[in-house]
Amino acid sequence: MRQNPSFAMTDVGELRRLIESNPWMTLVSNTDGGLVASHYAVLLDEERDDLTVVGHVGKPDDHLHGLGERELLLVVQGPHGYVSPSWYGDVAAVPTWNYVSAHLTGVPEILAPDENLRVLDRLVERFEREVPEPRMLWERPNDATFVERLERGTVGFRLTPTKVVAKRKLSQNKTSEVVETIITELSGDGPYAQHELAAEMRRAADARVQR
Repeated sequence: MRQNPSFAMTDVGELRRLIESNPWMTLVSNTDGGLVASHYAVLLDEERDDLTVVGHVGKPDDHLHGLGERELLLVVQGPHGYVSPSWYGDVAAVPTWNYVSAHLTGVPEILAPDENLRVLDRLVERFEREVPEPRMLWERPNDATFVERLERGTVGFRLTPTKVVAKRKLSQNKTSEVVETIITELSGDGPYAQHELAAEMRRAADARVQR
């Protein structure tokens, strides 16, 4: 991802918020057989305060990626959406796409079965807690045999990135009046409304004012 200093996202707290809010990630590896991409939920490592993440892949995706043997690229995709030139006023302009994204690169560490099981437990809890009648990993009708078989079908990993490229392209190069118009349009009910993106733009605009 090409970086632009005006759009660079470097604050660790903001990056952790992005990762926490957008756990569905793309995993990319450059293997002897070419590029391989998979899609899995990934979480921040609860025992660290940096950008270390934990997750798992289903077998045999571990062999497809050469997991633990080479660099893995995790693509975190935050809110994104179309921005119409009609929102800029009566000026020469073309459409664009605003977005928040991060690329985390590193060689993952393979987790031992007990650690992998804890990560699987966390993953289930992270999403199940939102439903009216949550069913956690160890709750009936799941039993120990079922859960252990589930663990054996996956490979857990921990990745502490050695390279992070993150970008928050939110019309920072536009006037405050244009930014407010874009936020209004994204907050509405039009064909390109994107409320999460509007909230990110509001957050970035307020941060600029505070500086």
